[in-house]
Amino acid sequence: MSLRKHYTSTVLPKLQKELKKNVNALPHLDKVVVNMGIGSLVTGGQKDYSLFEKHLTLITGQKPVLSKSRKAISNFKLREGLPVGLTVTLRGQRMFDFLEKLIHVVLPRVRDFQGLRAKSIDGSGNFNLGLREQTLFPEIVQDDIVKTHGIQITIATKSQSPEDSLLLLQNIGLPFHK
Repeated sequence: MSLRKHYTSTVLPKLQKELKKNVNALPHLDKVVVNMGIGSLVTGGQKDYSLFEKHLTLITGQKPVLSKSRKAISNFKLREGLPVGLTVTLRGQRMFDFLEKLIHVVLPRVRDFQGLRAKSIDGSGNFNLGLREQTLFPEIVQDDIVKTHGIQITIATKSQSPEDSLLLLQNIGLPFHK
């Protein structure tokens, strides 16, 4: 069963029973944002970040948007308008496909994985996760890697409290540390 079917047929009715709320007041998934910072790469002298863009496209199935710096910071050798990051926002079926891959393929490949921390949920109910290497994703060919690079994943939920959001993410299947 796909994650989307599991979400609509099992998770939402279970949440409605546990929280005793209206269907429209239940916490639900809004979007998944995947970020990759390339600022240190650009300020270090390397101008070609197309390989990282290709990797992020392979991982998410969607072309990333280039983020540029808004102001100059001399301590970081950063000038206004230099590229600092690549961002992909996933919604709908692509979001569910990415989450399914994250839960069933990527997180089990993390070395010494003990579970996700519930403290990573902010006050708005958004869950943030950082991965140290892009090589955890099966789409990335090991021979193409010039430099390992981290990826930051934000799972945005619409909920009234962080506790409701945690309950939603646990029911979806994210493995939280006990």
